[in-house]
Amino acid sequence: MEPGPALVVGLGNPGSEYAETRHNVGFGVVELLAARAGAGRFSVHKRSNSDVAEGRLAGRKIVLARPRTYMNVSGGPVAGLVKYFSVPPEEIVVVHDDLDLDFGVIRLKRGGGEGGHNGLRSISRSLGTKDYYRVRVGIGRPPGRQDPADFVLKRFSSVERKELEFALDLAADATEALLQEGLEPAQNRFHALSG
Repeated sequence: MEPGPALVVGLGNPGSEYAETRHNVGFGVVELLAARAGAGRFSVHKRSNSDVAEGRLAGRKIVLARPRTYMNVSGGPVAGLVKYFSVPPEEIVVVHDDLDLDFGVIRLKRGGGEGGHNGLRSISRSLGTKDYYRVRVGIGRPPGRQDPADFVLKRFSSVERKELEFALDLAADATEALLQEGLEPAQNRFHALSG
């Protein structure tokens, strides 16, 4: 019997004004994965207040989701998805931006702290566990004394935009490897690849 689906949630903020901001790299990665999974378009999943696409990736069923709430309250939609699709914590992957990593660096982990990321904090609180996978996509630190809260809502620089497609592609590859091979083999491959 085939196992239940894995749930891959990309974090971001809804609305066109946030579409190309640093905070929305998670959305970009799940959109790439949806295309690879032949999942078609995202549709509104009312029970979880998320946009959802279903398909097959890494040889298994997958549910790809973008919460329709603001990033800082992502927990409710993720908990709704987990309940509706009966997904255990060890089958949840959250893709998110990370200020503590240089632009384009990809890191994979399971559990641990949220590093000041309010979206992760909301998810951990709503799920009652921190024991889910994270695909951390580096967006770099704010320059000078710029407030990190402002920085994450800014668009990428023209130099970064040239590299962004590669970074999102790498994060999508790392997510697929995590689903297919498990954490350690995927870490060994992608941590070396992205610096």
